[in-house]
Amino acid sequence: MHPFQCVLRARRCLRRGPLASVSWLLLRTCRAHSSVPSFACPSPQRQQEDGVWKDFSSRLATGPTFQDFLRSASVPPEQPSSSEVEDPPPYLTVDELLGRQRRVYLETYGCQMNVNDTEIAWSILQKSGYLRTSNLQEADVILLVTCSIREKAEQTIWNRLHQLKSLKSKRLRSRVPLRIGILGCMAERLKEEILNREKMVDILAGPDAYRDLPRLLAVAESGQQAANVLLSLDETYADVMPVQTSPSATSAFVSIMRGCDNMCSYCIVPFTRGRERSRPVASILEEVRKLSEQVLQLIRERDNICKQIHLPAQSGSSRVLEAMRRGYSREAYVELIHHIRESIPGVSLSSDFIAGFCGETEEDHLQTVSLLREVQYNIGFLFAYSMRQKTRAYHRLKDDIPEEVKLRRLEELITVFREEATKANKSFVGCTQLVLVEGPSKRSAADLCGRNDGNLKVIFADVEMEDATDSGLRVRAQPGDYVLVKITSASSQTLKGHVLCKTTLKDSTAYC
Repeated sequence: MHPFQCVLRARRCLRRGPLASVSWLLLRTCRAHSSVPSFACPSPQRQQEDGVWKDFSSRLATGPTFQDFLRSASVPPEQPSSSEVEDPPPYLTVDELLGRQRRVYLETYGCQMNVNDTEIAWSILQKSGYLRTSNLQEADVILLVTCSIREKAEQTIWNRLHQLKSLKSKRLRSRVPLRIGILGCMAERLKEEILNREKMVDILAGPDAYRDLPRLLAVAESGQQAANVLLSLDETYADVMPVQTSPSATSAFVSIMRGCDNMCSYCIVPFTRGRERSRPVASILEEVRKLSEQVLQLIRERDNICKQIHLPAQSGSSRVLEAMRRGYSREAYVELIHHIRESIPGVSLSSDFIAGFCGETEEDHLQTVSLLREVQYNIGFLFAYSMRQKTRAYHRLKDDIPEEVKLRRLEELITVFREEATKANKSFVGCTQLVLVEGPSKRSAADLCGRNDGNLKVIFADVEMEDATDSGLRVRAQPGDYVLVKITSASSQTLKGHVLCKTTLKDSTAYC
C-alpha cells in the first residue's frame, strides 16, 4: 500500500474508534516506511467485547491514593520527550536554538487553558535561555496566546497586532529585531491567513507546538516566517512543569487533559485543540505536589496568612479509614503531619474525628485515641457516627455499634483531645501574641475576643491601651484591629491574657 493511502486509512480509523493511541502508532509507522501492510480498524463493538472499557470502580481502585501526595512518594519517571533527545535540525545549530537572554513579553487572552498554555510556553523558553519581561518596550519577543472561541476574541487579536505594528517599525537598528508570535487556538484556526494578512507576524505555534518555540524563533532570526500548527494525538506536555507567569497570582490551575472529543455543533475547540487526551497521573501528582509545597512555603513566609491547617483524620485506624474510603492510611496521614510541621514551625493543627463508625472495634478506637495523643491537635471537632441515607455506608455497611458504645467512645476521644490540646496551648503561656480582634466575648461583655496566628481564640479585657501606631494616644480595640496580648493562661479551647497595645500587622513584633 502506498504510504499516503495508509495515512488516510489511519485517519479514518481515528475517527471511527477511540483507540487513538494505537492508531497514532500505526500512523507514525506509515510515515516512517515506504510501504506498510494494510490494517483494519477495530469496531466499537469489538473494543467493548475485548474489555477496553473498564468500569468506574475498577479504575478508581487503581487510581492515586493519599500516599501519592506525600513528599516521599515515588513518582514513575516520565519518558523524555522527542524534542529533548533528538538533535537540532540540520539547518540550525544548538547555539542558535538558545535564547541568548533575549526578553520575552507574553500576553494571554481567553480561557484558563490559555493561562496554562502561557505557563507551559514560558517554561520551555526559560529553559532555552530566554528572559521574561513585563515591559513591552524592552521586549525582544512578543508572544500573544490567543483564543478563537468567538469572533470578538479574534478581532481583539487583530486590533492588538495593529497596535504592535508601529512598535515593530520604530524599533531601533541598534537593537535586535523585534519578533512577534501568535500562539494557541487562533494560530491553529487561521494559519496562513495570519501570515499573509499580517506580514509583521514572525511565528505561529498551535496548542500542540510549544516545544517547537525555540526552533521557530531561531528560524525567524533569519528573517523568515516560521509556523508549526500540527495537532497531536499524544502531546500533553506531561514532562513540562508550568511556570506561573504572574508573581502576584492568588490561584493556580492544574491541567489534567487537553483537547476535546465532544464535537458540539457550535464549538471550534476540537478543531483548534485536537482530540481529547489525558495527562499521565504521575505528572499531575508531581505538579500538585509542587503547588502544595509552594502553599506551605507561603504560609511559613507570609505574616498575613494564618498558620493553621485543618486536616480531617476521621479515624486513627487504617482499617476503618479503608472502610470509610478515605484514600489514605494512618501512616500516610502521620507522615503528612510531620512534613507540615517541618515546613511551618509552630503551625496550629485542627481535625475531625468520628466515633463508632460501622464495624469499628475497640482496637480501632484505641488507635484513634493514640493518634490524638501523638499529633496533639490544637483544635478538634469530634462526633458520634450517624448513618445517613443515600451514602455508600447506608447501602453497603451495617451500623452495628450500639449507641451507648458510640457515646462512650466519643467521651473518651473528647477527654483525650482536651488533655492534649491543653498541653499544646499551654506552650503559649508567657508569650506575646499578635491577635486580630473579632468583637465582644460571648461569655463576658467586659472582655474582647480575637484570634492569634494559629487561629486559636484569645480572650482579653476590653480596656484602654496604648496605640503603638500613634505615640501618646490611648484607644480601645475595635473589630479588625491588631493588638498584642501577653498570654497568662490556657485551656483546650482558649487562651487568656492582658492586652499590651494596639499595633499593625506590619509593625507587630509578637514573639515568645
